[in-house]
Amino acid sequence: MVDMPAPLWDCHVHVFDAKAPIAPGHYTPAHRPLRVIEALAQANGFGHLVLVQPSVYGTDNTVLLEALRASPGRHRGVVVIDQTVSNLALQDMHALGVRGVRFNLVSPVTCWGGATQTGRDQGRHRLAAIFGELAPRLQALGWHVQWYAHPDDLQTIVSLHARGPAGLVAVLDHLAGLHAGLSLQHPAWLAVARLAASGAWVKLSGWYRLRAAEPYATLDETLSRVAALFGERMVWGSDWPHTSFSPGALPDYATTWAPVVRVLPAEKKNPVWHHSAALLYA
Repeated sequence: MVDMPAPLWDCHVHVFDAKAPIAPGHYTPAHRPLRVIEALAQANGFGHLVLVQPSVYGTDNTVLLEALRASPGRHRGVVVIDQTVSNLALQDMHALGVRGVRFNLVSPVTCWGGATQTGRDQGRHRLAAIFGELAPRLQALGWHVQWYAHPDDLQTIVSLHARGPAGLVAVLDHLAGLHAGLSLQHPAWLAVARLAASGAWVKLSGWYRLRAAEPYATLDETLSRVAALFGERMVWGSDWPHTSFSPGALPDYATTWAPVVRVLPAEKKNPVWHHSAALLYA
């Protein structure tokens, strides 16, 4: 740990402990402790991290919380929980730096989808029930809800937040899932515009999860259009350690911010690295 963290924010990283149990039916992560990403990010000017609970650990946030505890006050966290979590546990997480809860609608180990329409309907019903129970508690803490979703899920997110408490912020992972193959006339664009108009935020991250290959130029028009919708309510994340890649073939850290540098004008680019992130994760 360094004495003086660099000022910028990397708002989407994961940490893994090879000894921690993982959910069956998913990938087996390599050992990726906090100290590795701290050193890499710090060397590139990013002294503050947002640790996001990966799907392989389900609602067991132990690895993430221990990482926050190791660098008190420096980083923030986004956890995965269900409605059984106690208020005391939420308060303890808040004290460690947790500021949001993630709903993952993409991972194969989550229960929101299914191979059949009946399974998908049941998953959406359960999602709505858990969201409805948690939303007032999250709003009271000042936390946000982070969504990792497909484009076709965005209207569901619009509907859930419309029924939720006023002021509960939505944060959309990985460019809101608006992948390189998505038509500019796709209904997802209307949903994402509604979310932006209601005060949602978006993460500029996970380019390689969006049917794009380095240097990700096929996403330039999408990124420009998203930036016009969200203004300064954008943050950047490296998505380290890039679980879509084999451990020996990870993207260079700098390539993950290259699209932001290339596409956004300075007046939008500069807040992404610093004060927008500090505001969202205060």
